[in-house]
Amino acid sequence: MTTRDPGPGRAPELLVLLCATAAALATVAQPYVLGRTLDLLLSGSDADAGPWLALSAALLLGELLLDSLTALCTGHCTAAWTATVRCRAYAGLLAAVPERARPHPPGDVATRLTLNASDAGGAPAARAALAASLVTPVGALAALALVDPWVAGCVLAGLPALALVLRAFARDTGASVAAYQRVQARIAARLLEALDGAATIAAAGTASRERARVLAPLPELAALGGRMWTLHGRALARGGVLVPLLTTAATAVGGLRLAAGALSVGGLLAACRYAQLAAGIGGAATPLGAVVRGRRARDRTRALEDLPALPYGTRDLPPDGPGDLELRGVRVRRDGRTVLSADAVRLPGGSTVAVVGRSGAGKSVLAAVAGRLVDPDDGQVLLDGVPLPELTREALRREVGYAFERPVLGEGTVAEAVAAGPRALTPEQVRAAVRAAGADPFVRRLPYGYDTPLPSAPLSGGEYQRLGLARAFAHAGRLLVLDDATSSLDTATEHAVDTALRRAVRPGTRLVVAHRPSAAARADLVVWLADGRVRAVAPHRELWRRAAYRAVFGEAAPVEARA
Repeated sequence: MTTRDPGPGRAPELLVLLCATAAALATVAQPYVLGRTLDLLLSGSDADAGPWLALSAALLLGELLLDSLTALCTGHCTAAWTATVRCRAYAGLLAAVPERARPHPPGDVATRLTLNASDAGGAPAARAALAASLVTPVGALAALALVDPWVAGCVLAGLPALALVLRAFARDTGASVAAYQRVQARIAARLLEALDGAATIAAAGTASRERARVLAPLPELAALGGRMWTLHGRALARGGVLVPLLTTAATAVGGLRLAAGALSVGGLLAACRYAQLAAGIGGAATPLGAVVRGRRARDRTRALEDLPALPYGTRDLPPDGPGDLELRGVRVRRDGRTVLSADAVRLPGGSTVAVVGRSGAGKSVLAAVAGRLVDPDDGQVLLDGVPLPELTREALRREVGYAFERPVLGEGTVAEAVAAGPRALTPEQVRAAVRAAGADPFVRRLPYGYDTPLPSAPLSGGEYQRLGLARAFAHAGRLLVLDDATSSLDTATEHAVDTALRRAVRPGTRLVVAHRPSAAARADLVVWLADGRVRAVAPHRELWRRAAYRAVFGEAAPVEARA
């Protein structure tokens, strides 16, 4: 069970709110102080006007300083929450059941972890800014009521129209932002697919076709982007019409009150300024838009964060177990179709077991179920008599290791990549594992040998695969699953790796997804899969008598099988 990052909490957001509110209060106080100063100067009381003039200058300076502090706190809050959102989404993605994460292609994930996380991280500061933006018009309206109730009533009559403009903006923008983010992710996903297959595209001469495929959603994205700007511009335009009308009306009422002697010149100045500030509720459109974008973006990052993770138990494996693996009534279904059916399959501890079958027969599904990368929909998988879901995460990953066709080795040095895992390894153990995987010769030829950074190491696909094998060998427990982990190796190298696996790697059960009959022939047992069902569990020599089994390996099988 993963622990959710608590994040920076509410403190940064509250700090933004505090600074922005203080700046807003300084803005609200400024017109009254200016009006009072003007009245004193017009009346000839220069001595009395001095302190008010100093207070006005202090308010102006304080407002500038508070605005700067608000910007600084906003940057800190946004950065802290963006990092938290990304970490949570990344942790959820890595802890998820691989099958449940598969519907999110790499481009979509990249968009959620970058652009969407950035928008979501800006939402707390935007909420604070939105709340503070309402302090100014509310405070201005209250101050205006004290200066002159008639002018305040005039302004109050026009505020519902501005509120309706904001409400329509928030409603329409939410739907447009969500659609824009989805199309944006679709383009990113297609672009990464094209980059991954760049060599194939170049060889096939289909660059124009791929370009058209990647950019096909661009008109839709442009339309949605244009709609968002239209909505924003429409809200600003409506506010731009209503605010001057409201200010003009308030000024007219204030002028009549001045002519009637009910309002001083300084009072009229304050009233006009307060009318502008109260009508400035339309300025909330910008932070409101940021809040709406942030919420929609947070929904997208939360989809990664909330991906279902494998629950773990509290048990450990019995000490010195041989690695007996048993599948009882196992059923795995995808899209309503059974892709793996295994009944009463028992693989003795310490044996090497080849998993054989045509493409799509369920070999990788069996490999994933055997080491609990995924739980079966029905049935149980037991290791040394203990159901895998009852094991702790530490016990499971310490005793069950994997090697894949395309290992992910990270960005450290070669030695650090091999050493990464559940066990602490000495440099000699790392080198022994690299030798067992047949990787020591090419590692020594690298610019800095074992200390060569992987990103700068000129390695082929087969060499990367052997380093992945080395890491699996170094951390081998009582069960080691090799899922297509030797597919890039030639027959001679594969045979040498198999020999080292038996002699130089910690004893245990070996489950190997095999494509060559020679690999199946070297195994103690073969699990033969056909159409997702375990058809037989027997030695290769015994199964070779069946024509259907020989057909799995194709026409070259009889020649290679005798090797």
